[in-house]
Amino acid sequence: MLAASLKPAPSLAAFFPSARRSPGASSVSFPFFPARLNQRPLLSAAATAESTGAPASQGDSSAGAAHPIDEARLAQFAADWDAARADKEQGKILTLPVLKSNTGGVIVKYNSLQGFVPNPLLSPAHCCKDPKRPIQDVTKDLVGTSISVKVSEVNEEERKLVFSEKDASWLTYSSQIKIGDIYDGIVSSVFHYGAFVHLRFPDGLYHLTGLVHISEVSWDLVQDVQDFLNEGDAVKVIVINIDMDKSRIALSIRQLEEDPLLETLDKVIPLEADQSPDRIMSPSEVELLPGLDGICNELLQEDGITDVQFGRQALEKRVVSQDLELWLSNVPAKDNKFTLLARAGRQVQEVYLTTSLDQEGIKKAVQRVLGRVP
Repeated sequence: MLAASLKPAPSLAAFFPSARRSPGASSVSFPFFPARLNQRPLLSAAATAESTGAPASQGDSSAGAAHPIDEARLAQFAADWDAARADKEQGKILTLPVLKSNTGGVIVKYNSLQGFVPNPLLSPAHCCKDPKRPIQDVTKDLVGTSISVKVSEVNEEERKLVFSEKDASWLTYSSQIKIGDIYDGIVSSVFHYGAFVHLRFPDGLYHLTGLVHISEVSWDLVQDVQDFLNEGDAVKVIVINIDMDKSRIALSIRQLEEDPLLETLDKVIPLEADQSPDRIMSPSEVELLPGLDGICNELLQEDGITDVQFGRQALEKRVVSQDLELWLSNVPAKDNKFTLLARAGRQVQEVYLTTSLDQEGIKKAVQRVLGRVP
């Protein structure tokens, strides 16, 4: 079923969890990388050891005194910072060993440098193996393994080198998804605007994450997403939009279900003996929903729409939307006549549209009209 609403279309620009920073990640410093010599004139042996992750010398009686860093090592550090910048610009996928973990993420080895992968930038494939397991336990298991990542941030001055496993997963798996695909998923987080869901791929792992906007959660009126979804819930979703430039996937739960109104329309509208399901009613016989008359007049100004008539009215069993919405029914057109459903609160009104447009053309015409009507 296609639908158009008086409300603005749900924004697909909601941030994915990969953009959020966990409490642990926000407190992580980056003491792993030595700066270039012209930025720090001298480093002690102990400081050098800390920077590279190697143990400091213990037997030197002059420990603590400043010693110049070996020029060859400095040259290697400089070359690796340049290489990190180049890898970021080229968008390379790198396979790096995990050295250790902390509360905010994992530390990986990049040539002579060490980098950081914050928990929110790890692939969901790890945590979805056991959704109830604490993330700190999950990251401990990654130590000693290698993961595929992309360079996310390079800041030599602040000695920050950040990697993202999620970005690497997107580059690898996004080409495998398309609009209309149906996935099993696990709810990763819930917000007032919707829920993020990890998608299970044919290999059994959860590689990508999409957003189910609040408007796509249920046919019921959803005022609080947490009334319907919670972290860890298993759900089935359908892909309704993919933004390759912004690495975003829009998902829907309700579009996998039939509109309950279309299933029960004739049941909730009792017909009189002489009343047919497609009976046309004159404006004097019906009390139109507020704002519907103006919308229908605007529709008649659209090219390809020749007539607008009103059909049956009824009350639904539940509130679908507080605002006036126009829905294009998936009932097949007859004699170029399509059925629209105007809905507000529990009220529903059939509107018959005579037009030479196809369903997509009608949807665009309705969206243009709704954009003009205050």
